[in-house]
Amino acid sequence: MSALASETGRLWAVVGATGTGKTALSLRLAEELAAAGRPAEIVNADAMQLYRGMDIGTAKLRESERRGIPHHLFDVLDVTDEAAVAWYQRAARQAITDIHGRGRDAVLVGGSGLYVSSVVFDFRFPPHDDALRARLEAELAEHGPGALFARLREIDPATAERVDPRNGRRIVRALEVLAQGEQTHGAALPDAPVLWHEPTRLIGVHVDRAELVERLDRRVEHMWVSGMLDEVAALRDRGLERGVTASRAIGYAQALAQLRGELGAADAVAQTQALTRRYARRQVSWFRRYPGLEPVEPDADAARLIGAA
Repeated sequence: MSALASETGRLWAVVGATGTGKTALSLRLAEELAAAGRPAEIVNADAMQLYRGMDIGTAKLRESERRGIPHHLFDVLDVTDEAAVAWYQRAARQAITDIHGRGRDAVLVGGSGLYVSSVVFDFRFPPHDDALRARLEAELAEHGPGALFARLREIDPATAERVDPRNGRRIVRALEVLAQGEQTHGAALPDAPVLWHEPTRLIGVHVDRAELVERLDRRVEHMWVSGMLDEVAALRDRGLERGVTASRAIGYAQALAQLRGELGAADAVAQTQALTRRYARRQVSWFRRYPGLEPVEPDADAARLIGAA
């Protein structure tokens, strides 16, 4: 059945590394779908764009730039809230179901690999063990992520390769799941991922490595020029430093360190650039494993994508 003829609505997932032009393509795609008689709405799959006020550092599209297209799951959390992928999965799937109920297509756009996967694939979460987690978090607070990561690497090397060794929350969760005798989640896709919704199109925006590095470095410099420190100072007044998730976001952690006098401006920018490049590499690796992913250039013709459906 054609995408435009589908009664249940199609899900388009526009994914890729940060700085590749996903947002611009999602807007063009939604406009072309509307021109073809199938209006579309956009659903956010960037974990940091869930937060109110985190705009400059996440390159969040302003409402005036959204071309009248409804956008969902932007600015839905305070910086003191903890972003949880299980919560996000429910919220995003409900938004998509509601969009389809209005006779429209949904365009999921973002680069947070676990968040995208939790929506697009039949992704189920192992149970929580609050007491075990509390013990692991106490170890994390006392010894830092290095010791826990070493344990994870010994128990499950494959998972450890896909987890940021400085992401204490992800390491704790992986160890919690493994201790319960469950297959870990969040560090790898299922061996044979099954789509949650039919029909789904997986579109991966690709930029050559050298060009992407240049884009990302310029983007970080532009963040600081555009008022990143002022944004973070305002968010600090709203509790950013108390936020478990938001305070650790790339760029925001460095800007906070600069405001505290722990980093100079040049070091804050350089550290953010290095971390952004590393994050982009992990994103590319993550999305490369998606079965059926259609690689496209940032300036891909959205009309052709629709015509090929």
